[in-house]
Amino acid sequence: MSNDQVIHNLLMTASEVTATVDAPIETVDIADWVLNLPDAEYQRCAPGEHIAAGRTTTDDGRPMSINVENVGGSLVIQHYVAEVHEPHHCHMVSLSDAQTAGVWTKPHVTWDLRVEPIDDKTCRFINTVTVRPTQGFLDLLAQGDVSFDDAAAQQQAATHAHNQRETPLYAASMGRKALTKLAAN
Repeated sequence: MSNDQVIHNLLMTASEVTATVDAPIETVDIADWVLNLPDAEYQRCAPGEHIAAGRTTTDDGRPMSINVENVGGSLVIQHYVAEVHEPHHCHMVSLSDAQTAGVWTKPHVTWDLRVEPIDDKTCRFINTVTVRPTQGFLDLLAQGDVSFDDAAAQQQAATHAHNQRETPLYAASMGRKALTKLAAN
């Protein structure tokens, strides 16, 4: 088994946070927003934690978002491939690079972004992050004599706290972009 082999039957983190987008759902294009998010706007969505963002494509042309952030003291570089990129749903998957205590490992991160209507002027943004370990991460835990449960609890707390900080700022950013587009039409 390779070090990058994702262990699908183990879950380290599951965090879902919602926030209100102050724009009608028909004006929100979540895939366009996330796949074209300017670097400075990404940084404003979690000041001090979001370091950089960019966009590219996979070799076969699928859209990607590259995000660099600090989550709970770990430097994380995500290579999100957009598996679903629709106006009201974007599902992104990354075999990320994470550095903790000077050691690099590769968690498997899924980022799912959705919007659903609340009324004719607002919608709900649902920001879901799940993290699964790779064999290399499990090997690292074993070398450090750290239990998976302890590592998962620490990761869950850090990821959920980060998600709680960024989700309302993401929703505000989406709303601004949607209303700017609406005003231009």
